[in-house]
Amino acid sequence: MSKLCMKERERKRRGLNASQRSKRAKLKEVIMDRDLPIEERFAATQKLAEMPRNGSRVRQRNRCELTGRGRGYYRKFRLCRNKLRELGSFGMIPGLIKASW
Repeated sequence: MSKLCMKERERKRRGLNASQRSKRAKLKEVIMDRDLPIEERFAATQKLAEMPRNGSRVRQRNRCELTGRGRGYYRKFRLCRNKLRELGSFGMIPGLIKASW
């Protein structure tokens, strides 16, 4: 199980990303527009660099909903491999059957 501070950090990053998503998209659109003058594009780059890094989508890490584990994560179930196997064995996940032969 991961530390509580790791879970809180991820929660904070998700909130920051949600609040800054539109502003970041507008600045990136200006930066990528080759028809605009270089000074305007550079100013947009500076504004983007001044924004908090934790607001970026790339900084987020997928974590298990139950344990907070950051590795062995299955997106479809939003669980780590350990909990997926455990809950699948008990029949707690609809449509998931543990293989046995």
